[in-house]
Amino acid sequence: MASIQESDQNKLTSFFNEEYHSLRAYVKSKITDSTDRDAEDIVQDVAVRIFSRPVDAMPITNIAGFVYNSVRNRIIDLMRSKKGGSYASEDIDQQWQEFAELFYGDADNTYAPEIVYALRNAIEQLRSEYRDIIIAVDFEGYTYKEIALETGISPGTLMSRRHRALSVLAKVLEKEKNNF
Repeated sequence: MASIQESDQNKLTSFFNEEYHSLRAYVKSKITDSTDRDAEDIVQDVAVRIFSRPVDAMPITNIAGFVYNSVRNRIIDLMRSKKGGSYASEDIDQQWQEFAELFYGDADNTYAPEIVYALRNAIEQLRSEYRDIIIAVDFEGYTYKEIALETGISPGTLMSRRHRALSVLAKVLEKEKNNF
């Protein structure tokens, strides 16, 4: 599989070089039981995942927001896998807003109801295998490995479906964005 576009890779490399210590500090501020989860390992894991994105993945327009969201999501994944918890229904609305941030880049984390509605509607309109992977990974916090064990679908196939789903969502939401 080819890696991310060269321009994104250069921006990401610069960002990781400049912000590496800040990213580690961010991880340490979010987890207290760092003996089980080393901040450096988390940052490096996120870097590997980001640099392994397929070429046809949507371009990253907000590098800092994308990386910090990826780190935060990885921390959540690790915390959930440790305790097996899941989000309460009121937290799902917050997750919808955070997910919308990936597409709209707002830093204040407040979104017009129209944007949240557009995101929900766009996800609901996805083909079932795309919708299911987006909900499982991005909103319910399952890892590809957990989903693969449950469904018998390989992690690589699941990752491909998610990337295709994100690409479809980006196109739909970009069209919707012009209506706001």
